[in-house]
Amino acid sequence: MTENHDHEEDGYQGGATVRTGEQEFTVAVELRGHFQPIDGYYRWYGRIAAHEALSAALGGKKAEAVLSTPEGEASCQLSDPDPWDRYRVMGTSTPPFHVPKTLEEIEGELAV
Repeated sequence: MTENHDHEEDGYQGGATVRTGEQEFTVAVELRGHFQPIDGYYRWYGRIAAHEALSAALGGKKAEAVLSTPEGEASCQLSDPDPWDRYRVMGTSTPPFHVPKTLEEIEGELAV
């Protein structure tokens, strides 16, 4: 899902792998991100769909992890499961999804 033309956020929705410690889980994610010009960082965030084994492994606690999608891989933090047991995921810098980096890429996406 690199189609977010109605606002200034990039994103990804689909399958992913999350590794925390020695455990790895195949999950579904919805991710968004944006460049923060004040501090110069790209911040990305989202939710992992409810996943029984992940929830059992984390027990509602925060965890450091690595999130991989077909578009990339990035370190992240998992925290804050919502009432539907979807863990929040957040990271700083290069996200695990494609982000346009050139004017040509941005203009090409806007033309679609």
